[in-house]
Amino acid sequence: MVQQIKYVVSIVLLFCGVIATAQHKTNPNNQSEELGKVTWHRDYDEALERAKAEDKDVLILFQEVPGCSTCRNYGHNVLSHPLMVEAIENVFVPLAIYNNKGGKDKQILQLYNEPSWNNPVVRLVNAKGDNVVERISGNYSAKALYYAMEDALKKANKPVPEYMKLLGAELSATKHTEETYFEMYCFWTGEKHLGNANGVLATEAGFMGGHEVVKVKFDPNIIDKKQLTTHAKKANFNPIAKSAYRTASNDVKYYLKRSDYKFLPLTELQKTKINSALGRGINPNKYLSPKQLDWLKSLKKSKTKQNILFNTEFVKAWDIKNSIANK
Repeated sequence: MVQQIKYVVSIVLLFCGVIATAQHKTNPNNQSEELGKVTWHRDYDEALERAKAEDKDVLILFQEVPGCSTCRNYGHNVLSHPLMVEAIENVFVPLAIYNNKGGKDKQILQLYNEPSWNNPVVRLVNAKGDNVVERISGNYSAKALYYAMEDALKKANKPVPEYMKLLGAELSATKHTEETYFEMYCFWTGEKHLGNANGVLATEAGFMGGHEVVKVKFDPNIIDKKQLTTHAKKANFNPIAKSAYRTASNDVKYYLKRSDYKFLPLTELQKTKINSALGRGINPNKYLSPKQLDWLKSLKKSKTKQNILFNTEFVKAWDIKNSIANK
């Protein structure tokens, strides 16, 4: 009887410990929309301790929960894109402080002299709690948050992960893109070569006027049309004026479609870079986020189950039509 009581007590204590720990973090599957899809720490001291142990900066979100439309939009449009979420969770220590609550939240609000009942504010601080970049306030765009994160990494002399760079490239080019076409002897080779150019955001194999062509979407702020044409001519590709264009559906991203990477939920820029890397015989894993890498490894075990998982994830989280990449 005594042993049974001890067993029950130990189970209760364990359960209470799990609950207590869980309260120090949010659950992205069951949290206020103002927090997006990020798993946030809720204890300031714990966040600083983890930052010190892992040699990371802390990304503090001062947020009104529940909040106004600006707060909700910030959660949806900035804090829900999968690559942004992974960058916040893996490269930094995420901490959410509610600006309309009392207790510890109010203490941290006062510590940083932040106003209560306010629109979203983000600070990036080191393990001592000191600011490492300028406070983000009044700019509720994903680009503003990305640039601050990138700046913090550079100031710490840390590399920016490739998947994060691709996110930054998509965000930077959302309103400044152009399209052009090139003809060549083989559009598989065309996508492989053109997709490798810095500033190219997407490629698509197609037909036009009896020629195999590749449609290229690019950011003119990084590579202008003249520079892109010079790059294309290195492989004997020539620019061609748009006429009756038809997508070569079965041949778009040829190398990607013939690899396990095709099962992964990817942004269009990831698809373009991965397809190019595969065509050139280069390992493209650097373009994947930690979660994508885990999914790729799991493909070796059960493709059928993983396809179901990927399709569900794509519908819920990776739908680029509704992501910040197109806002």
